[in-house]
Amino acid sequence: MQRVRVSSHQSPVHKLGDSQMTLSPKFKLAATCSALLDPALQFELSMRGEPLIPGLPDDIALQCLLRLPVDKHTACKAVSRRWYSLFGSKEQFFTLRKELGFHDPWLFVFAYHKCNGKIEWKVLDLTHLSWHTIPAMPCKDKVCPQGFRCVSIPHEGALFVCGGVVSDVDCPLNLVLKYEARRNRWTVMKQMITARSFFASGVIDGMIYVAGGNSTDLFELNSAEVLDPEKGMWRPVAGMGTMMSSYDAAVLNGKLLVTEGWFWPFYVVPRGQIYDPSTDKWEDMAAGLREGWTGSSVVMHSRLFVVTEHERTKLKVYDSGDDTWDIVEGPALPEQICKPFHVSCWESKIYVVGRHLHVAIGHIVKLGPSATCEKKCRFSVQWQMVDAPGALFDLTPSSAQVLFA
Repeated sequence: MQRVRVSSHQSPVHKLGDSQMTLSPKFKLAATCSALLDPALQFELSMRGEPLIPGLPDDIALQCLLRLPVDKHTACKAVSRRWYSLFGSKEQFFTLRKELGFHDPWLFVFAYHKCNGKIEWKVLDLTHLSWHTIPAMPCKDKVCPQGFRCVSIPHEGALFVCGGVVSDVDCPLNLVLKYEARRNRWTVMKQMITARSFFASGVIDGMIYVAGGNSTDLFELNSAEVLDPEKGMWRPVAGMGTMMSSYDAAVLNGKLLVTEGWFWPFYVVPRGQIYDPSTDKWEDMAAGLREGWTGSSVVMHSRLFVVTEHERTKLKVYDSGDDTWDIVEGPALPEQICKPFHVSCWESKIYVVGRHLHVAIGHIVKLGPSATCEKKCRFSVQWQMVDAPGALFDLTPSSAQVLFA
């Protein structure tokens, strides 16, 4: 891919709601009725002597049933009327889990079919290692999956999808969608100020920041903006100072790090910018950080880790003290994980989703100080493979996010 650096002059773009931008599937903004358990029905069935699980009090039985994998719900509904009522919808299932204090991690993967480009979301239950599907994302049919940017607020169970590009006309979108795991549904939110694709994004203190990216005809942007999810309003922030699309981005120590990444044939050193929301200012990225950022990143232990795409697919970690990268001890990424891959993390685990939706879980351990420098921290990794079922082999990942529900 060749870097494009041209004027930020923009041609007209299609906005959500234009006659040429019909959504598929049709999406209604009106709130739907809650599908919670019918208390009257539950009382009637319990009075008839229909327990949730024979021999157990209902409160203990409910604690057991709410731990069942989502992919087993269809079969479970055939057990009894009370089970049918309990497993009737994912909304009621996750609402009851929240009310009873369940808080488990789930890996949400934005994927597309390699043949027809159709997009869909798949969810990996990180407790049972089983997959299920969520409702289709309301957007235009012909889109480039890589042009979207996805971010999440994990403990709120909220996922946001921003921007994108219509693949057949290179038309950027200002679309913003929110998925709530508890409700198992999508909401169309207020559009971004500027339509963009292939941009940087990140969450800092609950606020969603987007910056740079491509406008119409691959014109690069330098503008940036921030969304307050509670108020549902976008406002502009300081521009980057350089027009740049983004290969990868990360949030580290309360700052948004943006890199445009390396491009074949690697003649030009990539640019990088760092945004500090406390001062509303951008600064150039340190040379070692931007030159060594050669893959997809996550932040753990207050450090930036990168799964490299060029150095035998090893994991490495950035040391801000001397602006260098260190290889993480342990084996390389398992061979089953093929590019393109996408990464996410939680606590001391890194999740790498490869083609066919095979997942490698890296268990990160912080070791003692380096033998050559006591101030340097060492890390090691051990990989665990989660092979995808055959039904997912046609899918390629475009993003991965961890949510709790």
